[in-house]
Amino acid sequence: MLVIPAIDIRGGRCVRLLQGDPEKETVYSDSPLDTAKRFEDAGAPLIHVVDLDGAFAGSPVNMEIIFKIAKGISIPIETGGGIRKRESVEAYIDAGINRVILGSVLLDSGAEELVRSYPKNIIAGIDAKEGMVAVKGWKSISALSAGEAIKKVMDFGIKEIIHTDISTDGMLAGPNTQACSRILSAFPGIRLIASGGISSVEDLRALSKLPVYGAITGKAVYDGRIDLRKAFAEFG
Repeated sequence: MLVIPAIDIRGGRCVRLLQGDPEKETVYSDSPLDTAKRFEDAGAPLIHVVDLDGAFAGSPVNMEIIFKIAKGISIPIETGGGIRKRESVEAYIDAGINRVILGSVLLDSGAEELVRSYPKNIIAGIDAKEGMVAVKGWKSISALSAGEAIKKVMDFGIKEIIHTDISTDGMLAGPNTQACSRILSAFPGIRLIASGGISSVEDLRALSKLPVYGAITGKAVYDGRIDLRKAFAEFG
């Protein structure tokens, strides 16, 4: 199982939000690049980078910072946040970022053509609250279930999917293993990456037994609850 440390960028800084609420922000670093270098030095195989400003605005805002991260380290990153147009996807790929996360745009008409154009580069990000898909930077809850959304993107040919449980994100309350288990049972062949609520190595162990393909962890790392070097050694 991949353990994937997260960098969320807002206002050019590395932050964490509670349940995606911009009013509940904690700043952990003024330099996302320095944070990425620390993760690389700890042995990270991959870093998850989110443009929070982009997610709220509906188009990339911190693209140049993300480019600098990609150029400043030797390990791959995956990135998402407000990526809704082909031009944005192409800009990230041209910058050497080969794992581009698309969210609610995958539910729009025309999304299949975009996925077909970049079958090896696009990862689906399905954000859900109580089983329903959240859109527009988590500001709205749609009438579409997470299961329906996953089926749709898998029909496009996407196999790697990040499932974020908004209710647990940033809360350190433990991941939603029940939701992950249901997804894994319902969709054989899925490469599921779990996100939200991971608070300890024990949580990582629980996810690895399901088994999920990867686990994204943010606040637990910044607060010192998870030692990344030890985590990479155990799950790498």
